Amino acid sequence: MRRQIKTPKDVAFMVDEFYKRVRIHEELGPIFNNKIGNLWELHLDTLTRFWETLLLHEKTYFGAPFPKHIELPIKDEHFDQWVALFTSTIDELFEGDKAEEAKLRATNIAIMFKYKHAKLREQKD
Repeated sequence: MRRQIKTPKDVAFMVDEFYKRVRIHEELGPIFNNKIGNLWELHLDTLTRFWETLLLHEKTYFGAPFPKHIELPIKDEHFDQWVALFTSTIDELFEGDKAEEAKLRATNIAIMFKYKHAKLREQKD
């Protein structure tokens, strides 16, 4: 049975389940694992606070996520893979308005990051 995203525990479950899949993904896994190393617990806490702020309006994340992604070896297809994996994780485990909002926000984040990465590549050329 799929669940609603209503509480910080739901958000933590969402983040944990999604990043379990990211870590073993053929292309995304090496990118994230090489960057995060053995600091996954700390990173998952940060990601949970980020998504709590977005979905539950709990002001638990204060920061700017994009700068931390600038130097990653990410290509456009990685953003598409990330969104597809996020969407399939949400569709499998969750339902309701917050689940739909999470998918929309993830898509918008990927679009914004992809655009910013393209602009940075243009500046380097």
